Amino acid sequence: MTKLTSDIEANLQLFITDTKKTKIVWGLRNNDEDWLACDSSEFENSEVMPFWSNKEDAAIHNVEEWAEFEICEIPLDVFVEDWLITLAEDGVLAGINWNASLEGKELEPSDLAKLFL
Repeated sequence: MTKLTSDIEANLQLFITDTKKTKIVWGLRNNDEDWLACDSSEFENSEVMPFWSNKEDAAIHNVEEWAEFEICEIPLDVFVEDWLITLAEDGVLAGINWNASLEGKELEPSDLAKLFL
């Protein structure tokens, strides 16, 4: 059962706490090895890549137009040290622990990295 709620700040804190404990971040990737990214709902002309702190919450979104994606784990150290740098270079935001209503915090990758310090 999901721990995510409509409180996006609490969901962000859950992401930090859970991923520090499990050392895993979850995302959605298709057969072409492309990771799910979509238009930001908060920032015009921006793309956001969603990530979750557990597989079950990622699975909630692995339906309909995103059904062809596979739920994949990313080691936390690789996520922080490689992914967030690449996302920042590409100008892509990180979407954190989106709930079933696709509500979640959208952060600059550098701001997210600071939360792991």
